[in-house]
Amino acid sequence: KGAMARTKNEWAAKVFALVRAGNLEMARAQIKVAPTVGDIVRLQALLAELSPTPALRLLAAFVEEERALLAAPRLHRSP
Repeated sequence: KGAMARTKNEWAAKVFALVRAGNLEMARAQIKVAPTVGDIVRLQALLAELSPTPALRLLAAFVEEERALLAAPRLHRSP
């Protein structure tokens, strides 16, 4: 991955590391303050690579809700 991809995915990678470490509460706190919808989408792609456990399914639903909330107030569509 190039340097640009690394910085763009930095937030998602950090939150994903929390999830993989089992620190779901801290991950949720970070997801609540996600910088952009794109960051959440990148996190969702990372989460999709994990084996779905009941806890991960709950987290995925939470992430989707936060993505919807972050996207809602904007009138434009992101690409």
